[in-house]
Amino acid sequence: MDFVNLICPASPNIWDGNGISLLGFGASIITTLVIVVLAITERTTRGRRKIHPYEKFFLLLLPVVGGCMACFDIITLLSNTRKGHPALYHEWLLRCSQLLVWATVLLVSRFDCWLFVLSNRIFCFWWIVKLFLGIPFLQATFTSMEVFSCINESLILLVDMLFGILVNIIRMKQASRRNSSMEESLISYEMDMDDHFPSNPGILASFWNLMTFKSINPVMEHGAKKQLGFDDLLQLPIDMDPLFCHDYLLNCWEDQTRHDCSHPSLFWTICCAYGWPYMCLGLLKVLNDCLGFAGPLLLNRLIKYLQEGSVNVDGYLLAISLGLSSILKSFLDTQYTFRLSKLKLKLRSGLMTVIFRKCLHVSLANKTQFSEGEIQTFMSVDADRTVNMCNSFHDMWSLPVQIGIALYLLYTQVQFAFVAGITITILLIPVNKWIAEMIASATKNMMEQKDERVRRTGELLTYIRTLKMYGWELLFTSWLMKTRSLEVKYLSTRKYLDAWCVFFWATTPTLFSLFTFGLYVIMGNQLDAATVFTCLALFNNLISPLNSFPWVINGLIDAVISTRRLSKFLSCAEYESSCTSKVFNFTDEEMDIVMKDACCAWSVDHEVKELILDHVNLAIPKGSLVAVIGEVGSGKSSLLNSILGEMKLIKGSIYSRGSVAYVPQIPWILSGTIRDNVIFGKDYDPIRYSAILEACALDTDISLTVGGDMAYIGEKGVNLSGGQRARLALARAVYHGSDLIMLDDVLSAVDAQVASWILSNAILSPLMEQKTRILCTHNIQAINAADMIVIMDKGQVKWVGSPTSCSNSSYASFVRHEELNTSSNTKAQVETRYTCMEVQEGDMAESEVINIIEPTDGIIKDEERKEGRVETTVYMNYAAFSGWYITAITCLSALLMQASRNGNDLWLSYWVDTAALQDHPTSFYLVVLCIFCAANSFLTLVRAFSFAYGGLRAAIQVHNNLLKKLVDAPIAFFDQTPSGRILNRLSSDLYTIDDSLPFILNILLANFVGLLGIAIILSFVQVMFLLLILPFWYVYSKVQFYYRSTSRELRRLDSVSRSPIYASFSEILDGSSTIHAFKSEEFFLSRFIDHVKMYQKTSYSETIASLWLSLRLQFLAAFVVSYVAVMAVIGSNGYLPINLGTPGLVGLALSYAAPVVSLLGSFLTSFTETEKELVSVERVLQYMDIPQEELQGHKILDANWPYEGQIEFHHVTLRYMPSLPPVFRDLSFSIAGGTQVGIIGRTGAGKSSILNALFRLNPICAGYIVVDGINIADVSLRDLRSRFAVVPQTPFLFKGTLRDNLDPFNLYEDLKIWQALEKCHIEEEVRAAGGLDMQIKESGTSFSVGQRQLLCLARAFLKSTKVLCLDECTANIDTQTASKLKDAISSECRGLTVITIAHRISTILHMDNVLVLDQGVLVEQGNPQIIVKDESSRFWRFAKASSM
Repeated sequence: MDFVNLICPASPNIWDGNGISLLGFGASIITTLVIVVLAITERTTRGRRKIHPYEKFFLLLLPVVGGCMACFDIITLLSNTRKGHPALYHEWLLRCSQLLVWATVLLVSRFDCWLFVLSNRIFCFWWIVKLFLGIPFLQATFTSMEVFSCINESLILLVDMLFGILVNIIRMKQASRRNSSMEESLISYEMDMDDHFPSNPGILASFWNLMTFKSINPVMEHGAKKQLGFDDLLQLPIDMDPLFCHDYLLNCWEDQTRHDCSHPSLFWTICCAYGWPYMCLGLLKVLNDCLGFAGPLLLNRLIKYLQEGSVNVDGYLLAISLGLSSILKSFLDTQYTFRLSKLKLKLRSGLMTVIFRKCLHVSLANKTQFSEGEIQTFMSVDADRTVNMCNSFHDMWSLPVQIGIALYLLYTQVQFAFVAGITITILLIPVNKWIAEMIASATKNMMEQKDERVRRTGELLTYIRTLKMYGWELLFTSWLMKTRSLEVKYLSTRKYLDAWCVFFWATTPTLFSLFTFGLYVIMGNQLDAATVFTCLALFNNLISPLNSFPWVINGLIDAVISTRRLSKFLSCAEYESSCTSKVFNFTDEEMDIVMKDACCAWSVDHEVKELILDHVNLAIPKGSLVAVIGEVGSGKSSLLNSILGEMKLIKGSIYSRGSVAYVPQIPWILSGTIRDNVIFGKDYDPIRYSAILEACALDTDISLTVGGDMAYIGEKGVNLSGGQRARLALARAVYHGSDLIMLDDVLSAVDAQVASWILSNAILSPLMEQKTRILCTHNIQAINAADMIVIMDKGQVKWVGSPTSCSNSSYASFVRHEELNTSSNTKAQVETRYTCMEVQEGDMAESEVINIIEPTDGIIKDEERKEGRVETTVYMNYAAFSGWYITAITCLSALLMQASRNGNDLWLSYWVDTAALQDHPTSFYLVVLCIFCAANSFLTLVRAFSFAYGGLRAAIQVHNNLLKKLVDAPIAFFDQTPSGRILNRLSSDLYTIDDSLPFILNILLANFVGLLGIAIILSFVQVMFLLLILPFWYVYSKVQFYYRSTSRELRRLDSVSRSPIYASFSEILDGSSTIHAFKSEEFFLSRFIDHVKMYQKTSYSETIASLWLSLRLQFLAAFVVSYVAVMAVIGSNGYLPINLGTPGLVGLALSYAAPVVSLLGSFLTSFTETEKELVSVERVLQYMDIPQEELQGHKILDANWPYEGQIEFHHVTLRYMPSLPPVFRDLSFSIAGGTQVGIIGRTGAGKSSILNALFRLNPICAGYIVVDGINIADVSLRDLRSRFAVVPQTPFLFKGTLRDNLDPFNLYEDLKIWQALEKCHIEEEVRAAGGLDMQIKESGTSFSVGQRQLLCLARAFLKSTKVLCLDECTANIDTQTASKLKDAISSECRGLTVITIAHRISTILHMDNVLVLDQGVLVEQGNPQIIVKDESSRFWRFAKASSM
């Protein structure tokens, strides 16, 4: 105190006893000392720090502005002293110290080390502290009620804040440059925006363009004139490139994994990657939120000015300041949103690419921990929820701060009366906590059911062809609907809880005003206009944070759940191509694969219940051909998967040398061209490529295909036959020229002649010389040609040796030749290429390289995209889904709710104006106010619950209608539409309709009725406002139209760019083992990053466009506020002939004009967001107009039809698409009832298409098909399919019990099921696996492919029908089991019509008739025992090549 008394003696001339100015003086002196000390310590620092020109400009401009303001204050003090009003000593100290600070900053800027000083951590931190030390002085100034002083001090603090934010941003950028080698990419993200301008503007112009988002103007102009394309979008800044984001986030995740190996956290990874820039954005948010309270404070001063009836210039200053503060807040608000959105986009692309990369690198064994639906939900839902945490986290602390400031300002107006309002808020806290916990529980359960629904939906879409053949699509739909009903149950719980949240928080401000003003009056105070309408403005400021708070809590809860789910997935072990134990050293150069005492399992649990491979010892020499044989389920495919590293190695060691190529038992085909599938990311070598196509017997198929090798193949090879898929996958393996080639039963999918050709010209040819080839097979030719045979049984290697020694062993039955074996020399068995392939010389391409035709319209259609605005029919359809009555109730309750609220405010203004007259007692005013509050609360409750109910009803209706339309769609639709695209509708779009759309519609409705109420009140209270309505509405409509035309296009581009992400994601889930084997992870990641880049560009352009609009709308609103305020000042001065009303009404007008700033922007934003969200409804409606199968028929079938099973084809022509050649032309044949018929032909000859026509999967173009005298076109479609039994080409098992898989309708007793299993020689394996109640994994992976085929056959045996269709049902079965099945079919199917499509001639030799097809034409038919002896017959050639 002695020091204080020394410099500030207790004299009234120099000291007023207020130490606040001294606090500011001390802060300025310390700041000066900090700068000087740092300048001295950094003076020897060498190096150059990069800084953007505009940053340097403002780093120098702000100190100049600050210094000028300090000089102006000093001059003002001098002027006052000369006029006889001497300033106090401490005021001189404060102003001089402020000038000293800015002068020191400018002086230091002349030195080379100035940037090191100003970006120093100590200086940046102290400057923030200095800002907080200035707040008490600002508060004291505002208490003085001097308008000029208030504005002056606000500007001084604003300059300080801007300088503090600027130096902290620069420091953050400098720190990030030091931590990254990519220095150029991090110089400044604003520079990327400047690339869109035709010329290089100056610093000021560049800054103005950045602040006003003018970079989007070219996109907006294009969008207003034409449909936007991806090329029209803004280019991404370098640091927003998905590849950069992926590498950055992945590095942080790996650091987190190293620090916490057991439980790495994605949340802390995100904090590490983006935490610091995110926290710096918090500073901008603090400034923005604080500036939001300038409006109510200025409003308070203005109303007091009007009440006093002053005529000085202060009124005009206050009126204009209201507008200027709104404009400044608009800039801060949009810049905060822009930077936060950029950070969210970086995080989103980083998360999506890291999740995709994890899916590429996780092994099949580890993937079993998660269902396919769960993994797809990680990408479609969890990534978005984690990104939305960025909004919620800042709001979590910001909203309470805003509420706190508002309450403090209320205290300054109504003293302790505001405690009544606080009591209401505090009482609601435990209620909201309980609701939040309930919402969290409901959300978790809902997500689990959503995962299961997406999984079931994916299963339904994947196997839709088989389900339609079985007639099970309605059964699967009913199971899916049960899952959906559980999901909706939890969704409804969440929605109704949300409705309670909305009710509590929306009614709080109204109740707040009632209790606050009521207590204020009861305490004996008199209400006046300034107090009431300042409080009302503060209540309006409370509405947004109070209403947002429950959503923030929900968002955080969702984000926490999603980050935990993602952390668990990302932390699971990754695929390793070779697993070697520490004690085993691989030294034998002659061996390519060595397995030593290897025990493997598919389960990754600590306790492994079942070993799939049991103590396997195996050594495979380099360059050998190894045939792995064994019965169905013996572990052949698992052996290959263990070598690939897909299984968990429990014990022992496995080593493989060199590069690997792999063809799985079910070939994995990529969506793309034939060439893409063969080269698979490698460089294109035309000569090698052509030779391989010929070796794999693909050249003829390609030469007959429209588009050649550039023809587009649909998802999973839907437009290829099974044999073509197998040969295409084989061509890929051969083309890659890997050291080790593993082929899993690749010959079973092709006919005997093609198998001979492939064996000689591919597997045994010079193309694969010196390669180690492992072939799992049942093909006798391949077994005899092998250098080494490995016999598997029950997961163990039972025997290893040569084919010759095997013939003399106890396992000779595996390699025995049947009656038509012609030679042991496989190569000699194969005739010339032209005999085997049944083509003439002129049919082949003449040159070495196949002539490539330009690609034509592929079978896969591009995704449709609507143009123009969202049509009114979309709104009408959504309202119809919700229910017209509930829509009317919702709208009416919202209007009445707003009317009650406006009535509440009008009543307050009436109270203020008449209270002095004492016409009514205080209780009268309070009772009427209570009535308005009660009405408002009730109507709010009605609105909230009616909206929740309507949204739920719409969600249920949309899903049910969409699912029904999809299930009833023809197979052609699924062939032309990737399942990822359909799944996008049923996951992402449906989630929008379930959750996002009702939420944003609710906001839109609230904003609309709010704006309507404001417009009506302002027109009633401020007559001059009517002059502004028409021009204002004209400008407003022009701006919003200009924006909406672009916004709609951007949203549609967003949806279209999202589909390839989900499609490619679904695709790699099925083909991960193939990708691992070929080491193609980087190729697929690069493709995915390209998809994400398109999505990122769309979202980036969308964000800037919405901010462009928001800023301009807020400018308009700021003008409205200033206009109303200036008119009020002019009217109070008596300069206008029109009386503008009482102080109460003027105060009401001004308090209503202030929220226009946020409400106008919010209305159009919510309207635009609603249009964007309605795009999801629009996309779903597209699929409600898809063609439907003709399900009804006018013939009613007898219960026992078909009686005999006689099938007749009369001149049938079938083509899959009008643009494609016919699969068969004018095909006629007859199958007598009760006979067994085999159908053979080379791959792609049209064999399976006969079944497609018989089951009416594809409509025939000409002719007709008759079964037992009835034209099948006249029969109800599902009834027809249910009368036939079928075993499809691709075996189909679904997740559930084995009993459900075999008998889903529960028609048969267990004994009959076991008998069917026994006939199919699978009973023993089923009993060992757990019986009929065992749980089958997704896609039936609990069993091998061969076992799955046997189970499908058992399913067919169970069905009592006269027609049994077998589509290559023994393709994946060993010869011994196939022989037993042949006998079973012969004995069990006596009297049935059996149509067998087969590649093994032995399967059909015993049959009554055989049909030979070639390119869709029936070229031969007859008794196989007779025509096999005719050497000129085609059947004889097949039999000769088969060597059964």
